Order: sequence, then structure tokens, then C-alpha cells
Amino acid sequence: MALTHADVARLAALARIEMTDEELAHTAGQLDTILDAVAAVSQVASADVAPTSHALALTNVMRADEVKPSLPVDAVLAMAPATEDERIRVPRILQEEDE
Repeated sequence: MALTHADVARLAALARIEMTDEELAHTAGQLDTILDAVAAVSQVASADVAPTSHALALTNVMRADEVKPSLPVDAVLAMAPATEDERIRVPRILQEEDE
């Protein structure tokens, strides 16, 4: 499928890209090459080949969850710059709206 000068100009207008006549002609050839490559891949794909997102099967390597001791609350609060009601106090980043 050969793209015409008008086709490429329309695509450029939709993408809001200003192009000169030389750029349109050059881009038309490049887009033709891309479309030919996509058509070739479409012809190779057959019904017996499952669609894939990767050439190799990927699996997540997950470790088992293990309960481990953590720092005591008092130790964590002692390292915090400010605390309130046994919690770490942080600066407000969002303002609450008055009702």
C-alpha cells in the first residue's frame, strides 16, 4: 500500500506536525517501508502460533513470606524527628477544606 503525499499530509495535520513538501515526500517513503514490514509480519503469523509479548516465557521469582522480628515501636519513634500519639508526625502536604 503506497501512501500518497495527501495521506502523509493528513497524518501530519492530525499529529499537529508542520512538514515541508520535501519532508512529506521523504516521510511517505519511510512510512511505506514500515507498513510493508508490518504486512510481512502479519503474513508470517498463523493461527497455530499463540500471540506473545516476549520471545521467552517470563516467570516472577517470588520468595516465601517469612515473619521476621522488626524494630520495637519505641526504637523507631526515638529516631523520628517528631512524634504524636505513638506515631511519626510528618508535615502536612495537603490542606483540608473547611466544611
